[in-house]
Amino acid sequence: MNRTYHYAAAGVLTIAAGLTIQSFVTQKSAIAAPGGVQAPRFEVDPMWPKPLPNHWVLGAVIGVSVDAKDHVWIIHRGGSLEAKEQYLTMKPPASACCAAAPPILEFNEAGDLVGHWGGPGKGFEWPASNHGIDVDFKGNVWIGGNGRGQQPAALPADESRMAGGGAVHDSMVLKFSQSGKFLMQIGKPNQGKGSNDTENLRLPAKTLVDSKTNELYVADGYGNRRVIVYDAETGKYKRHWGAYGKKPDDTQLPPYNPADPPAQQFRTPVHCVDLAKDGLLYVCDRTNDRIQVFKTDGTFVKEAFIAKNTLGDGSVFDIALSKDPAQKYLYVADGSNMKVHVLKRDTLEILTTFGDGGRQPGQFYAPHSIATDSKGNIFTTETYRGQRVQKFRFRGEAAVTKKDQGVVWPSGK
Repeated sequence: MNRTYHYAAAGVLTIAAGLTIQSFVTQKSAIAAPGGVQAPRFEVDPMWPKPLPNHWVLGAVIGVSVDAKDHVWIIHRGGSLEAKEQYLTMKPPASACCAAAPPILEFNEAGDLVGHWGGPGKGFEWPASNHGIDVDFKGNVWIGGNGRGQQPAALPADESRMAGGGAVHDSMVLKFSQSGKFLMQIGKPNQGKGSNDTENLRLPAKTLVDSKTNELYVADGYGNRRVIVYDAETGKYKRHWGAYGKKPDDTQLPPYNPADPPAQQFRTPVHCVDLAKDGLLYVCDRTNDRIQVFKTDGTFVKEAFIAKNTLGDGSVFDIALSKDPAQKYLYVADGSNMKVHVLKRDTLEILTTFGDGGRQPGQFYAPHSIATDSKGNIFTTETYRGQRVQKFRFRGEAAVTKKDQGVVWPSGK
């Protein structure tokens, strides 16, 4: 069966997977259709990554990042596996397969597993429910967590109700070297005091480090309603803010209703942060179905709603930037609608989407995290029972003829 991408592409040459940034720009010019809407196009690579060794399997994959070598890092939750997925670990073993892989895995461009580590260790508190991974410009690895107690618990269907009283275990972020050496912890377990506590976090979802200032931005998160900034070297607090750049307020909001006026505070979870080269910071207000854009000092710039009628888990799970010099596009992982949206970054207009619900390559069950490599390829992870990472090869730009592409299966052309 030969599925098309629903693109008008007369005279377009197939672009190899190893496309450089220069050829990206040249190809864009070559295939532009006068007056047509242009967007990047992708196809799933069903053979990436290669099978894991040691009968290892993945639990809910809860973060992805790409380092300077184009190595892909993921973090997953082995505790989310069913008993029958861990027969090998029983005493005595119940079968020849399987066991949870280590929490943090590193793959090279070819999809080979080249590194693995993670879990409790000396001098730090490993999250009860790890969440998010970021490899910064110096090669350091950062993780957060959203576990309320010592053991992971199922999340409520309405995650706007994750906040509330009581201590939570995961009120910290951790910094490691690429080999897994512990470097720093910001915050202490069970010490988070709310969205204006500058010493601790509260169920932080994702981090990034600004290469220009070496500042750490934290989407904080499942318990708090803010973005908070620290010095990435010393852990010293710098600043924080809530929705619209206001002081965050932890007052419990009612369940999201798309007919209501826009909420003046973030709902939990504040699920991602991503920073463009021009200094604009993009924040995922997940269950409010919106992206808010700020300057790095917390000044509000604009917002946009994505699939605004989405209820339950919300639509804006994670954001990645395209790799052309101007970072012309945003890619949004929509974990409820089982899609990736391609947005024009300057207007936040949705140009096209791809994906559909399902278990096959190119389909999704709760795409949770998204990242891009230097060649423009997209990597996604799936949480809940999705339990995988997928690669979508960048195939250049073309004119969009259908807004919802469905599954971007390789065409063979």
